Amino acid sequence: MSHLTRSALPDLLARIDLFAGLPEPVIADLVASGSTLRTPAGHPVVTQGDEDAGLQVVLDGTVVVEVGGVRRPGELGPGDYFGEISVIDGGGRSATLAAGEDGVETFAISPLTFWPLVDRHASLRRSLLKGLCARIRALDAEANATC
Repeated sequence: MSHLTRSALPDLLARIDLFAGLPEPVIADLVASGSTLRTPAGHPVVTQGDEDAGLQVVLDGTVVVEVGGVRRPGELGPGDYFGEISVIDGGGRSATLAAGEDGVETFAISPLTFWPLVDRHASLRRSLLKGLCARIRALDAEANATC
């Protein structure tokens, strides 16, 4: 697995819908506030029901998703993120995510660093709201398509 350098993080984060369009200083503050985590293949990254809230962005490798012990189709890969709901509402994880066959490297922002970032940057608040609304619309469209 290649390890993304800290200098490449700003570009990757700026391409994610939650952070797209944020000014460079805000992205730099995000990078400075987070940490990089590596999880070996097959090991849990987060476990459904746990209250270890934190937002994570996949940098390298893949993550498989299980809800209620049932694996969801597909995998999350570089640029995908998870934990945005838990970091905001502090509730338990809605799924178990495990590192894929090559392991996974993620960039993580804990609630302890997330909330001060949100308090400091109005542009981050707007970007998060837009990103979450886009997720809600996509889920709604998906639900309506299966009815």
